[in-house]
Amino acid sequence: MSGIFTPLLIGLGAASCILVLIIATRMDIVDHESTPVHLTWRSPLYLLWLTWEIVKANIDVARVVLDPRLPISPKFVHVKPTQKTDLALVIFANSITLTPGTISVDVDHGDILVHAITRDAAAGLEDGEMDRRVTKIAGEDG
Repeated sequence: MSGIFTPLLIGLGAASCILVLIIATRMDIVDHESTPVHLTWRSPLYLLWLTWEIVKANIDVARVVLDPRLPISPKFVHVKPTQKTDLALVIFANSITLTPGTISVDVDHGDILVHAITRDAAAGLEDGEMDRRVTKIAGEDG
């Protein structure tokens, strides 16, 4: 074995990672939000659901753009998030923005201002399904 993959360098790299983890833990800077390990097992199902929602929204936006009448009906809606932590709120706001046809414009703990390109996209947010799913994966559902 030669180059950078020597046992010495690999061992020193692993030891430095362990040392940094020990120091960070002793300094009490490792918390629930900076290291969201609790999301690891809950996230895959949410990511599959979100991917499907993104695909459906892409089709809806393409349908609107390709229609000769261009039936857009842009509007702003206020969405009331149920998330309690900053991490969960950011996941929710980013999920909204990732979905084509909607974008989170302003985020506050009691309100997210969202611009939607159509009334259907706005109605999809107002039903609260995404909010419930994010609250569930963040472990805030009780």
